[in-house]
Amino acid sequence: MIYERLMNEPEHFLLKCISGSRAYNLDGPRSDTDLKGVFIQPMTELYGLNYTPQVSNPTNDETFFEIGRLIELLLKNNPGVLELLATPRSHILFRHPVMDMFDPQIFLSKLCRDTFAGYARTQMQKARGLNKKMNVREAPVRKGVMDFCWVYSGNATYSLNEWLQYEGIMQEDCGLGAMNHFKDCYKLFVQRNMPENTRLNGIVRSAGSNDVNTSEISKGMAPSGLLYFNKDGYSMHCREYREYHEWLEKRNEDRYKTNMTHGRQYDTKNMMHTMRLLSMAEEIARFKTINVFRPDREFLLGIKAGNYAFDELVKMVDEKMISIEEAYEKSDLPESPDPELAEELLIKIRKQIYDRQ
Repeated sequence: MIYERLMNEPEHFLLKCISGSRAYNLDGPRSDTDLKGVFIQPMTELYGLNYTPQVSNPTNDETFFEIGRLIELLLKNNPGVLELLATPRSHILFRHPVMDMFDPQIFLSKLCRDTFAGYARTQMQKARGLNKKMNVREAPVRKGVMDFCWVYSGNATYSLNEWLQYEGIMQEDCGLGAMNHFKDCYKLFVQRNMPENTRLNGIVRSAGSNDVNTSEISKGMAPSGLLYFNKDGYSMHCREYREYHEWLEKRNEDRYKTNMTHGRQYDTKNMMHTMRLLSMAEEIARFKTINVFRPDREFLLGIKAGNYAFDELVKMVDEKMISIEEAYEKSDLPESPDPELAEELLIKIRKQIYDRQ
């Protein structure tokens, strides 16, 4: 099963709903229309080698779960699928009668404390990440291995580039020898101080190298100094450089401009969803219900509009987390959903559908 085939063979659908901001009652004039749903794999594919757990369109704003995958995620109290089952009727485009067997409340458990709150923390981390990227005054410059190397020579420490300049040599005129038990440290040799039959390989093979280069050094040769390669620092720089440019390439320009306009310098949409998820987690514990269509629309849209400083929201999140912990401590929800009940439900649905094929 692939997305295109599912669209052309709608008889496999069990549920199709409008999801995202429109289902949450958080949409605006420019909001996209996201879709989620459930389908059932044709029996021959289920028994064969072509089982497909879920399909999506290229932009991932339409996602459909095979019924087995749906059950699997429900047992984990995945927020997305619990919300799907609790979609308001006004946002349901198609619902097969077998879906009446599903009551999202039978899957609710204390796992929701971790899944909803955990997803909320992820949203908050994304907001913090954007805060960091938006405050970058200039795009980071790609550095090389040699920018993270330091030389100890003559009772002083230099950056490698400073030391090369001081010695009046090129990196190709040097060689490194391994040092046992000294992580990322090397003996540093200079070609002019080596026997004529010794050829050093340079500190790096090329400007684009991702590690230092060692040479074969005869025993007993005295080094001109010691070199330390801050490999962890280099790896972190490479990751941050890559993440920045991936963000730059993939960012939603309208969303970015909105965040820049309100001047809060964090992703307000991520923080809006942080508070939404935390509120839903608490409601599940207190009332055993999933409120997809949000009654706190004005408050949440106020967060999205940038009406709150980041520190204010962090304080709200901390207070909400305390409230959630208290609610789950008092709740009589089970520790986790009943897998036997879930399996019985899955078998019953498959049997009912396949018997008609």
